[in-house]
Amino acid sequence: MLTEILVESIVNFIAGAGYAGLVVLMAMEGTIFPVPSEAVLPFAGFLIAHEKFSFIGVVFFSTLGSLIGSLISYYIGAFGGRHFIKRFGKYVFLNNHHLNLTETFFKKHGEITVFVGGFIPVVRHFISIPAGIGKMNLLKFSVFTIIGAGIWNTFLVYIGFSLKNNWSEIIKYSQIIDIIIILGFVVVIAYFLYSHTKH
Repeated sequence: MLTEILVESIVNFIAGAGYAGLVVLMAMEGTIFPVPSEAVLPFAGFLIAHEKFSFIGVVFFSTLGSLIGSLISYYIGAFGGRHFIKRFGKYVFLNNHHLNLTETFFKKHGEITVFVGGFIPVVRHFISIPAGIGKMNLLKFSVFTIIGAGIWNTFLVYIGFSLKNNWSEIIKYSQIIDIIIILGFVVVIAYFLYSHTKH
């Protein structure tokens, strides 16, 4: 029920606000707001099929929105996140050592983490915050965010364009796809931790 209401609100907003609406919604999706790109972009693809939008325009403005949202989260992590951990981290067993570990991790693996994280449900809403906390190079962060978001957005837009009037079908299957992706991600992380612990 809530999902249907959310999707209907998204559809009405895009139809009324056009490209500006895409930027706003995808910027929200790039932060912690529960705006599913699986609902936003297939509908935009449907509008392309009916010549309301252009394919290049949708991909460009949706990716711009993704970058804006990710940069907002990045700066929240860079300023608010580090300050929060330094001040309150002791209450949740976090300290400067963990900040240093995060910084080291994103210096070594930031590019691939941001890129891959953009394809993983839930993770893509939050990955920019630890990137900011870890002080990942801003230019690299922006470039890999654009690449990852661009690929993901293009994929969803193309599905909506191909399905046309049946664009909403993707929402029925997106939860299953999300679960599969999350399980795969957990398996990879578990293997990574196991192999490093073993050595």
